[in-house]
Amino acid sequence: MQRYFSELVDSHSWSTVKVDRNGLQFFWKPVLKRDWTWLNLVKAPRVQSLPDILTRTEVEQLIGVTGQLRYRVFLPVTYSMGLRLGEALSLQVADIDRPNGQIHIRRGKGHKDRLVPLPDLTYHALRTLWRKHRYPQWLFPLAAGPMERIRQATTHMDRGGAQSAMKAVVNECGIRRKVSIHSLRHSFATHLLEQGLSLRHTQALLGHSSPTTTARHTQLTLESAQQTAKVMNTLINGLHVDLERL
Repeated sequence: MQRYFSELVDSHSWSTVKVDRNGLQFFWKPVLKRDWTWLNLVKAPRVQSLPDILTRTEVEQLIGVTGQLRYRVFLPVTYSMGLRLGEALSLQVADIDRPNGQIHIRRGKGHKDRLVPLPDLTYHALRTLWRKHRYPQWLFPLAAGPMERIRQATTHMDRGGAQSAMKAVVNECGIRRKVSIHSLRHSFATHLLEQGLSLRHTQALLGHSSPTTTARHTQLTLESAQQTAKVMNTLINGLHVDLERL
């Protein structure tokens, strides 16, 4: 029986294996009244899938076809700083440190804060959007109608709206791969590595955990932050995006 399930795991999906296992377990215990002693030997295989990565040209296309102002700014902001969806949505005006060219990402994964270099193009996009709604707290307030009514918002944009906007522009660009807003983060990391930024600095920039405790708590030093900011500006400012349409 173990050989049967071993071969089944190699040839079928885990959902099929579970159906067979659960059916046999039901027959074994309630019907035959026998002990089920090797249940834990049939475990889900570890699947290591690679995320789909967008090219820089595809990122430009996605931004270029985005019609609504808030999403036309939201997508490049998310990409240009490698933010998670929740991190980008919850950005606040007070998080921007323009004199030092950085932005404060609060309560990321694992409830960790981090400082991320703020590319010039990204700052310009955020400033253009804010001048439209002038909301005192959120950079991406929840829209409830005309731009003027955004000032009455009590929270930031919702996840579903951002995800739907991303799905729409992906379809419009004819991209058939399985990409989402989180793909912008994966793509950003890949593009930074291609630009020559070290893996350690990229991990710190994105707030990734490392196998070692020291690396897990490593933050960007001033020297590496300057290097990161230089690489990010080269990458982001090189995008051919018509921000005058904002």
